[in-house]
Amino acid sequence: MTRARFRHGLVIGKFYPPHAGHLALVRHALARCERVTVQVLASSVESLPAATRAAWLAEELPTARVVHAVDDAPVDYADPAAWDAHVAVMQSLLDAPVDAVATSDAYGAELARRLGATWLRADPGRRGVPVSGTAVRADPAGHWWALPAPVRAWYVRRVVVLGAESTGTTTLAEDLTALFGLPTVAEFGREWSEQRPGGLDAPWHTSEFDLVAREQARREDDAARRTPVPLLVCDTDVLATTVWHERYVGTSSPTVEALAASRVPDLYLLTGDEIPFVQDGLRDGEHVRHAMQDRFREVLARQEAAGGAPWVEVRGDRATRLAAAEALVRPLLTTPRTLADPLPQANGDLVDLAAAHGAATADRPGDGRVPVPAAVPDSPA
Repeated sequence: MTRARFRHGLVIGKFYPPHAGHLALVRHALARCERVTVQVLASSVESLPAATRAAWLAEELPTARVVHAVDDAPVDYADPAAWDAHVAVMQSLLDAPVDAVATSDAYGAELARRLGATWLRADPGRRGVPVSGTAVRADPAGHWWALPAPVRAWYVRRVVVLGAESTGTTTLAEDLTALFGLPTVAEFGREWSEQRPGGLDAPWHTSEFDLVAREQARREDDAARRTPVPLLVCDTDVLATTVWHERYVGTSSPTVEALAASRVPDLYLLTGDEIPFVQDGLRDGEHVRHAMQDRFREVLARQEAAGGAPWVEVRGDRATRLAAAEALVRPLLTTPRTLADPLPQANGDLVDLAAAHGAATADRPGDGRVPVPAAVPDSPA
């Protein structure tokens, strides 16, 4: 028997953050409906903007219409007034009436009744995709498998290794990357130096540093989406590009500095300049190394004082540096990026609001439409 096809389906939730269970639910609705609206209903107490969550969902679900709003009504499934307030927000976001509501939790019965729609229940109890927003917030690393790429990138703790020429930045970055099994984020500026028109003797231009900064940021973001754990170690970053712009152009770059300010990592590791200088054909020379190192110290101290990332200078031989860096980095791997608690929920499974109005119906594969109670446990966020 061919399943009924609905004109307009609705999926609602906090999506705090989006995970595989949410994606499965929306895809269930997309398979049954001609079009689907996904509503991200965030509260003011939550620390991840609704617009960000909506953008992540739109990226993962390009055929759905994703909208968002702030909904600060109390979450009390036994309170008709609370229901009225929540549904009013939902209706304000609709561009057309819905005839289907998809949920994995039993509150869908009451929501469907209030919207005059059919309840499409998907994966009751979340047995097929055993994950929840609560579980992800508590342990994102333990639920890494369930997070879409943009959500992973947000959760990643980022460590940047930088320093003056011939201070061992690449060596330490590569050693840390290998130690933790991470994707490589190589220094694009060095590659550009090797291939730039005119070679090293040609005058440097701000546009080149804009190019280097954007490409370095792109590489970092790409690796953050692919890393198997919520950690990334980068061989330099956009902040370092601001320092090199000063060195080769003679002034600061507002555009590069603005990009750096928007991309503050969790930790900077400055490699010490006490080791012997090695000329590889691309470096300025020993005569400027210590002055450049002092400038890196100044820039790192200034950005930390302004609320940026902490920084530590690591010195010694290769093994000593790696041990010191590991001691600083490993706690980041075991300390998840935190999200504020959402609004508390009341009467999640204590009431049957639909009983007072006549039971809503659930559209279930294989057994037709049967009355179901509006028991309302946890929301799908």
